[in-house]
This record gives sequence, C-alpha cells and structure tokens, in this order.
Amino acid sequence: MLNFCSLYSGSSGNSLFVETNNTKILIDAGVSCKKIEKALNELEIEPNSLDGILVTHEHSDHVQGLGTLSKKFDLPVFVNQETLDAMPKQKDKISDKNIKTFKISDKFEIGDLIINPFSIPHDAANPCGFTICNDNKKISVATDIGHMTNDILKNLEESSFILLEANYDPEVLKCSSYPFSLKSRIAGPSRSSI
Repeated sequence: MLNFCSLYSGSSGNSLFVETNNTKILIDAGVSCKKIEKALNELEIEPNSLDGILVTHEHSDHVQGLGTLSKKFDLPVFVNQETLDAMPKQKDKISDKNIKTFKISDKFEIGDLIINPFSIPHDAANPCGFTICNDNKKISVATDIGHMTNDILKNLEESSFILLEANYDPEVLKCSSYPFSLKSRIAGPSRSSI
C-alpha cells in the first residue's frame, strides 16, 4: 500500500501526506501547525505518528508550520543543506537531532520508503522534487516548477502517481498588478516577454 493525500496545495500553503502500512510522512508544511494537525486528524492520523517531513524548498508557502510542527511532535525534518540555511526562522525551531540533511540525487530511506530527491527549476536556494518508492510502486512530486526539464521527465518515468504544480497562468500573470521583477521571477528563465 502506498497512499497519497494533498492536505493543502496552492500559493496560500502546501502540505502533502504519504503513507504505507508502516511509514507516514509529510512533504512540506506550508500552513500553520494547527491547520496541519486538523487535516491529519480528519484523516484519523496522529501527528506524532509521522516518521518525518520532507522539504522541497524554503518559501513560506512550503515551510510556514515546519519548525513548530517538528518541535511540538519531535519530528525529523529531511532537507538539503542549502534549503536549511535559507530558512533560519524555521531552522531555529528544529532540534539538532531532528535535522536530517540529504544531497539532491542521493537516495535515502524513511521507514519502508525509498526517497529520491531531484532538482527542479525554481527561484529558491536548492529546490527539489521527490520520487517515493515502496514495494515496486512509485509516486512523484514536483511543485513550483518553472518549466519542464529532461531530468524531471526522467525522474517521473514509471510513476503510478504524479503531482505536478506550476501554479500560474501566463496570460493572468501578464495582466496582474505584480511588479515586473516579480512577474519575471514567477515566469522563470527565458520567459521575459511578459
């Protein structure tokens, strides 16, 4: 069994839940600890039963509740060093024993899950997506991708479930009231015709 549930998704906050019979993890904690607790309780999941939290990148809509959740429930946080260094407010709340750093492209395990982080194009310190495998099943998550790359496509191969998020519409972005610099950042490289 490999189950997936999106607790929250979008610019107001992101948090995803993955479980097997033996392991439960979150990917990101971008809303308050209280909201994540409520969403997990609605799934009849005790927050202290989580085996860890994976972090895709340091933007607040992905880490807002991270430090508090880790501190309150003594949860390990799996994050690459560059992302950890880019979120000092969250890092300060996480006990040293719960900081588990990984290198992108190096597989690691949480319980009976095999996690493979991979790079994604986004304007963050070292953003990544994840493939998560258990018992010959694979799910893949890539959020906030600015554009598709061959490396992302390669990582998504043979997935039984894929969550991709690129949450802007180019036409809406052109007409938005955002300053040009923010529009350019959101649109990503080689999209300067905004």
